Amino acid sequence: MCQKQFGSLFGAFVTADQAHLQWTRGQPAWFRSSRKVHRGFCRNCGTPLAYRHPGGLELSIGSFDHPELFEPQVQVNHRQRLPWIDRLFEKPAFESEEMSAFFASVQSYQHPDHDTDRWPEENETTDVQADD
Repeated sequence: MCQKQFGSLFGAFVTADQAHLQWTRGQPAWFRSSRKVHRGFCRNCGTPLAYRHPGGLELSIGSFDHPELFEPQVQVNHRQRLPWIDRLFEKPAFESEEMSAFFASVQSYQHPDHDTDRWPEENETTDVQADD
């Protein structure tokens, strides 16, 4: 289910202290992904934010501005991992000047994890379409 929610290989979470958790820009939208689980996401940009289950609430590490501060401590559902995931980081890393320049030029329209005076910021948006 985490692979489906994130559209990725897995979802990385940190346990939230619900007594001290404050959403600064409205509440997330919730999708009931099973009889026991709700998935929280930003209703404006779609960013996956949370995993609510009977035992508590988890926040997606990748949704923080500084995800490097939140190191996972356990692997959950390890048996359901993709069969090649353990070998992923043995693969060669591909980087290029062109790719680095492109990513340096990207301006994110996703809300940062700190409060802002205004959001969404006024921006010029265009739909990205796949080449035919």
